[in-house]
Amino acid sequence: MVVLTVSFIQKTGFDWPILQRWDVPWEWQTASLTSLACGLSFVLTGLVEAAAVPYLGLRIEELSLDEKAEILFLDQGVTTAVVLGILYGIANTFRPLPEDIYRYDWREPFNLQKGWLLWAGIGLVGALTAIALTGAALSFFSGESPQRETDALVRLLPLIGSSSISTACLLGITGVFAPLLEETVFRGFFLVSLTKWVPTPVAVIISAAVFALAHLTPGEFPQLFVLGTALGFSYAQTRNLLTPITIHALWNSGVILLLTFLLLQGYDIKELLQAT
Repeated sequence: MVVLTVSFIQKTGFDWPILQRWDVPWEWQTASLTSLACGLSFVLTGLVEAAAVPYLGLRIEELSLDEKAEILFLDQGVTTAVVLGILYGIANTFRPLPEDIYRYDWREPFNLQKGWLLWAGIGLVGALTAIALTGAALSFFSGESPQRETDALVRLLPLIGSSSISTACLLGITGVFAPLLEETVFRGFFLVSLTKWVPTPVAVIISAAVFALAHLTPGEFPQLFVLGTALGFSYAQTRNLLTPITIHALWNSGVILLLTFLLLQGYDIKELLQAT
């Protein structure tokens, strides 16, 4: 039966990239230590930056909102550079890498099989639909709207819509740095590494769960898990990190832009966030 199936696939050209594994050149020791190094570097970079602020003569409570937004932008940029530097530094010891590992390819965005922009659109629509259904299911079975932590957004609320500079910084943080960092780590490294030992769909599910847990917001786990699953399958389809990065960027930026719009229309966005 298996031979007949393989023969059929070869003859018809019908093949699903999401079922294929990556040719991972490193072993579990490297995967484990690299994951640990990424996590520690993320935490330590934040601690070092926080400790360095007083030595630079800066008092956070005296800074304007624009200055705070600029510091957050710089903080996220440095953190992204440090973590990705560690990731690519370790990967360099395994050169030459297979061409579908850490691949950012701008070509053929609308290719039917592996077009990064086409599948980003499909993945985003799928994620929105699945998350809406997940929210409805949770509300139905629990009898009330699911309670979601909004700590990260609540901390950013004073900056949202305060000025064009603050908005630009927030879009840079949420729409550029965060997607680049998280997708390279969770999809480009972690998901890919898992396929050395488990089938790709299983690797997608595991990486989505770790992605959701890493946000440290248990109330948002179902939605983040669904989003991570969509990001994982879209990446497995195209083998191009631009696909999940685009979905992630549109998702994050969309939230910031929507909240900015609602604020400008006179809505109390903090109350809306707490209600939803």
